[in-house]
Amino acid sequence: MTKKESGPDYIFKILMLGDAAVGKTSLSKYYIENVFTPDIRLTVGIQFFIKQEIIVDDKKVKLQIWDFGGEDRFRIMVPTLCLGSHGCIFMYDTTRPSTLNSHHSWTYIVKERCGRDVPIMLVGNKSDLKDKRAISTEHGIEVAKRSGFTGFSETSAKTGMNIESTFQAIAKLMVKRMKQLEEQDKSTNTKPPIIIGD
Repeated sequence: MTKKESGPDYIFKILMLGDAAVGKTSLSKYYIENVFTPDIRLTVGIQFFIKQEIIVDDKKVKLQIWDFGGEDRFRIMVPTLCLGSHGCIFMYDTTRPSTLNSHHSWTYIVKERCGRDVPIMLVGNKSDLKDKRAISTEHGIEVAKRSGFTGFSETSAKTGMNIESTFQAIAKLMVKRMKQLEEQDKSTNTKPPIIIGD
């Protein structure tokens, strides 16, 4: 008789946020399918992706990736649908400065609705377009530090550069946060009960 495999230790919901056409869907598809898909249409509403299992600090982790459409009309869905999220990737296009400047209006919602300790990574995409680059790596890092992002990376949904490591990094941050919350629960449960009366 074969041993039944256990399920994941954690199932994490990750939000993919950012303006339209920064490459959120292309990056997500590359991470899941390991292939670049050119000419992807703009996301209408939300797309879902599932990464069945990765290993983070000896824990089996399943990722549910919620890819939000970047147009303003879809932003009104974020406050409700971001509830229960464990982490967030805010993506900008390294060739369009306006896509980085909009980060506050997106990430503010996540911090208010999901907690200020939820890990949020700043990710500059399309780094393969070196001749068109308008945002330096140094400026991206500066914005990440100044704005309180938990991590920073630059990726290319075309070449696959840093995609695996970016998702691995945010998964590691989410596992760390979950372990901290579990430890807090343990310490709370071990406190002696309050006795009222004589």
